[in-house]
Amino acid sequence: MEKVKIFDATIYGGGQSPTVGLNPEEKLEIARLLERMKVDVIQAGFPVSSPRQFETVRKLVTGIRDSVVCVMARAREEDIDVALASLKGAAHPRIQVGLGVSDSYVVGKLKTSREAALDMAAQAVRYARRYVDDVQYYAADACRADPEYLYRVLEAVIEAGATTVNIADSVGFYLPSEWGALVRGIRENVSNIDRAVIGVHCHNDLGMATANALEALLNGARQVECAVNGIGERTGNACLEEIVMTLRARRQVLGLDTDLDTRLIYPASQLVSHLTGLPVQPNKAIVGDKAFAYTSGMYQNGVLRGRTEEEVLDPHEIGIVEARVQVPLLTGREGLRRRLRELGYTLSDDEFERVYNRFREMAKKKPELEIRDLEGIVSGETSVFMEETYELLQVQVVCGTHTLPIAAVCLEGPEGEPVWAVQRGNGPIDATFKAIDSVVNIPNELVEFSVQALTEGVDALAKVAIRIRGDVPLGDTGKVESRIFLGRGADTDTIVASAKAYVFALNRLLAARQAGRRRQAVTEEVRKALEEMHARYGTAHTGDFWGWSAMRDEDLI
Repeated sequence: MEKVKIFDATIYGGGQSPTVGLNPEEKLEIARLLERMKVDVIQAGFPVSSPRQFETVRKLVTGIRDSVVCVMARAREEDIDVALASLKGAAHPRIQVGLGVSDSYVVGKLKTSREAALDMAAQAVRYARRYVDDVQYYAADACRADPEYLYRVLEAVIEAGATTVNIADSVGFYLPSEWGALVRGIRENVSNIDRAVIGVHCHNDLGMATANALEALLNGARQVECAVNGIGERTGNACLEEIVMTLRARRQVLGLDTDLDTRLIYPASQLVSHLTGLPVQPNKAIVGDKAFAYTSGMYQNGVLRGRTEEEVLDPHEIGIVEARVQVPLLTGREGLRRRLRELGYTLSDDEFERVYNRFREMAKKKPELEIRDLEGIVSGETSVFMEETYELLQVQVVCGTHTLPIAAVCLEGPEGEPVWAVQRGNGPIDATFKAIDSVVNIPNELVEFSVQALTEGVDALAKVAIRIRGDVPLGDTGKVESRIFLGRGADTDTIVASAKAYVFALNRLLAARQAGRRRQAVTEEVRKALEEMHARYGTAHTGDFWGWSAMRDEDLI
């Protein structure tokens, strides 16, 4: 049985999803679960693009010791230097360096010739191999390249030391048969391809990312770039859960499998959905709420006879615990902790105490709590990953058919004293948000508000996701950037859940404003790391460190 390497792009590539803004601590939380799942490679970021990206990579390098940590760089020595500095101390470092290989990229964007671009690619790989043994070359826009030129580029970068070559359908255009033929052509026409692993990166614009990735594997690829829940730019990347479970379910036919612990797939899906605020569609393959639900009498009968007789997959194999299993009020601390471990959650002592207290409080309102309710409690009480300037203490609302909606809120702010505010609005939630605004007093625009019932029935727990837009100063440059911030909240009372989510989003906006002050500290860390590296290894280029053309004035949260 041949093994397929899973290259997870959830943190960086998935972070390109519209309105997704994970901070470095949240990315590390996802990376830790991916490492527990035994993902082979974790794509950490693009360090040269901003201090924020550099800080993210540094956190992952410190926290991840088993999986390979991969960072991106353009085919420039300056980019590679910063990438290497960010990987300092990594247990298993990899640099992903590359260029586009289509004429529209080489001629139109780089303003150069094919031969010059080929030389740039080989030189970049050769330079990176001076410092690390694991170098991945990505051939961007391969789907629109001249195949003969693509073969020459891959041959040259492998000769220069690339250990993995990555072929990308960045626009999600190819049909599976075409994509398979392209990979097969590489296997047949690149003379030294046996010295490197072929990886593929497929986008889902036409809904064929998973099919294209599997077709590439059948034609010789042995690494797949994918993301949990398929998140990513535009319509997203190939879905990790679909690829892994297809290989697992059909391994006898395909002769391929992975080393992943599939029991952590569902917990990973829930964590990513929770942190990004992107809900999983109910009928999503593998991890959707309805993935193992039946209405057909024939299928129901089959499930009653034996669950795996009528199903391709056993839900327990991906870590799904039956949603309607009840969690009694009398469950003690150890019983609750054990149940949380079954769901894939590893909480600190402080987080567990908050969850336990919230669980006891919720169980008094809803005696028959279900597993999904417990997941909602965890999502509302953990994974903040930042200093909370304001804490919501109380919410009271008066509203009705012929009543003016009025909300009273109590917040504890930076001074540590409770502050009450009362406002009216065109509805109870509007009034609540206005009352919170009168205390926090930070300009913002509400751009998204969504409510999701986690279980069935009128006593269902409501999970609210909110996105606000606010201005963040960029260090001491005098410039500001308009950014979107996600807030989350869960409660049996939708108004309370909404208030929690709004305060959460405001706290993120405030934290982002404070984080700009760390920019200089991070850039000093980059400078010192580069100086140490150059003192030890030397450098082939003489460009000034501050000459990065890609460096953006970007915040750190």
